Amino acid sequence: MKAMLLALWFSGIHVLADAAAAVSKQQNQLRFSKEGQFKILQVADMHFGDGKSTPCLDVLPNQMPGCSDLNTSAFIHRMIQAEKPHLIVFTGDNIFGFDATDAVTSLNAAFAPALSSNIPWAAVLGNHDQESTLSREGVMKHIVGMKHSLSQLNPPGVNIIDGFGNYNLEVSGVEGSSLHNKSVLNLYFLDSGDYSTVPSILGYGWIKPSQQFWFQRTSKKLRKAYMSNPEGQKSAAPGLAYFHIPLPEYASFDSSNFTGVKQEGISSASVNSGFFTTMVEAGDVKAAFTGHDHVNDFCGELLGIHLCYAGGFGYHAYGKAGWARRARVVLATLEEREKGGWGEVKSIKTWKRLDDKHLTVIDAQVLWSKTSAGKLLLKYLLGHTLELVFLACYSGEQSALEHLRSVFHIILSSFVSSNCLILMHHPVVSCGNPMVF
Repeated sequence: MKAMLLALWFSGIHVLADAAAAVSKQQNQLRFSKEGQFKILQVADMHFGDGKSTPCLDVLPNQMPGCSDLNTSAFIHRMIQAEKPHLIVFTGDNIFGFDATDAVTSLNAAFAPALSSNIPWAAVLGNHDQESTLSREGVMKHIVGMKHSLSQLNPPGVNIIDGFGNYNLEVSGVEGSSLHNKSVLNLYFLDSGDYSTVPSILGYGWIKPSQQFWFQRTSKKLRKAYMSNPEGQKSAAPGLAYFHIPLPEYASFDSSNFTGVKQEGISSASVNSGFFTTMVEAGDVKAAFTGHDHVNDFCGELLGIHLCYAGGFGYHAYGKAGWARRARVVLATLEEREKGGWGEVKSIKTWKRLDDKHLTVIDAQVLWSKTSAGKLLLKYLLGHTLELVFLACYSGEQSALEHLRSVFHIILSSFVSSNCLILMHHPVVSCGNPMVF
């Protein structure tokens, strides 16, 4: 094992140049590579303990001898070498507090592969990170201060917000392109809590109203900046959200409408905080990524947002013997313009890799593409909000128009010259009155 880790350490030198391309000279600024791509590696539920002395859980008998937290570290190194991500995101339960004798020591060891790779990384907390020798705030403060960490304790200038580790990161366009000063991809990170603090409500925590208010304000601010001159765009930049505990809406899927597997129940909070609706109304988030339920790894689409698990990564986390540990990768690709250069995000894709001999790639899928946005709008409007559209057209009901504008602004702005004109002049919908967005 030591020989393997040393080999991975030295080979990691070759990753440094690729990582540097994703971070501009301005400290902590992420941007797309000169190839018009930005790749994120998601690591969920490491459950790191005390390192070599912490045994693996739920592996085959022939894997048990010598299996420990070091297998988790080796897997991270292998993923970095295989994918060369521009950003690594750790989505909680980074350490398993009860088996971590000293929180600082365990955190340093857990994130060591990211630190040695020189790749920028970000993290949120799970429900087990604070169970060692540091409080929840203390754990996040330590993460914020670590080398190459882009994590934040909480948003600057926000005095009242629940939890620790609520922040956003902006990914700028390619250096030298017309959008090099614009955030073309927005990343949201939220603390989904640990356990309920309300005596009458049992179970896990949830994303609170103060966090949702911050998210809404941030989304609006980013939309305004992206659509303002110079180089003002017609619609908001796409966004991705990362947090630990899945939303209740993850239970909306079955094997017929997701990609991946569901092998355990959805361990969300026992109350629905409404954050999914908040994301739908904001309009920019195309996918949300969580961990928590280790043997679920599916992605399913609901109202235009993909809800995705990463699948269990850590070897000291519960799993399923014979079911390989895994990681999720997300790749955003920019639109190549006819006259050269790079434009807006064209597509967002994802796949998973297994920790087997070949780091097998599975379940590749498209989460979002610019060309499919208009089709999604028409399908949703005609299938689910026909009455609202009819009301807006027929009576000029301002509240209905405002609702449509807020929920579908991104798509409507992009397609107002084509698909939306067809919709506006549909004999059943338009009632002879044009809809203005």
